[in-house]
Amino acid sequence: MSLTWRRWSRRCAISAGVERAGSAAATGTCRPTQNLTTQVKLTILTPAPRTRLRGRMLSLIDHVGVAVADIDSALALYRDALGMELVHRETVAEQGVDAALLDVGDGHVELLQPLGPETAVGKFLARRGPGLHHVAYRVADIDAVLTALAAAGLRLIDESPRVGIRGSRVAFLHPASTGGVLTEIVQPAEDH
Repeated sequence: MSLTWRRWSRRCAISAGVERAGSAAATGTCRPTQNLTTQVKLTILTPAPRTRLRGRMLSLIDHVGVAVADIDSALALYRDALGMELVHRETVAEQGVDAALLDVGDGHVELLQPLGPETAVGKFLARRGPGLHHVAYRVADIDAVLTALAAAGLRLIDESPRVGIRGSRVAFLHPASTGGVLTEIVQPAEDH
């Protein structure tokens, strides 16, 4: 099987049972490697090149979200055993979670207990069990960042921000666009 790349159109022609001829490889000619009665040709078109992100959009890690089955048991670990200060606890009905923020350095650990099995975090727990759920990055202007991320070809779960914990504005990026990690973009409320 040989691959022929056309640099400008970003096409890949795959021909079964052929390989590039020695000196003719520069011209892209192929010769059969075996006697085939049928030959299959497949052309794969890739999407247009993505817009490259310029400048620094993500200022720092705001928090790491951890899915838990029981928030009180998790607080016993993070607050009591690990010594993190509980700074806020809230039920975020829109996201279907009971959430607790614990300080660690300049960021937080956000514990997330689902309000029911049909919520996003409830489904996550059923599939994967408790553990790391997402990484959240702090931004100054979430609307501008979402526009830039969409232009760069990243898949957005939220095309417009929604309300998060402590009145923040949040939006999620699909893990398929971010190396398998659910990513949250956070613009904190003015007083946080």
